[in-house]
Amino acid sequence: MQLSKSTQTSLSEINMVPFVDVVLVLLIIFMITAPILQSGIEIDVPKTKTVKDISQDRIVVSIDKAQRVYIGNDPVNIHELGAKIHAQLKNSRESVFLRCDEKVPFGVFASVVDTLRVSGINNISIVTEPLTERARSK
Repeated sequence: MQLSKSTQTSLSEINMVPFVDVVLVLLIIFMITAPILQSGIEIDVPKTKTVKDISQDRIVVSIDKAQRVYIGNDPVNIHELGAKIHAQLKNSRESVFLRCDEKVPFGVFASVVDTLRVSGINNISIVTEPLTERARSK
């Protein structure tokens, strides 16, 4: 009885199709999650005709829709706001940027500005978005 040996050649190449599939799925996941990670606190700032860009690393105070106050991405009590900003300021002439959601009542906005001014911070810039044609028609 003679057994016939079938000669099978071993695969000498790596199958790239599963590798490419996994890489494309990871790329799509990173493309979707990257803008979410960069956005930080979601705030709809008012729209105006004149807009000044925040080009440098500046101190940004934010007030969200729920009227919570943040320095950067860290929540802060309004009573500690002045002390924490003074700890981060490099010099007294440095500007503090204030982002406020357009749905927040003016009284909350005014109290944050007043807290900053009482603590000795007078250079406050208010962050807005550029006014577009769609925003004008609303």
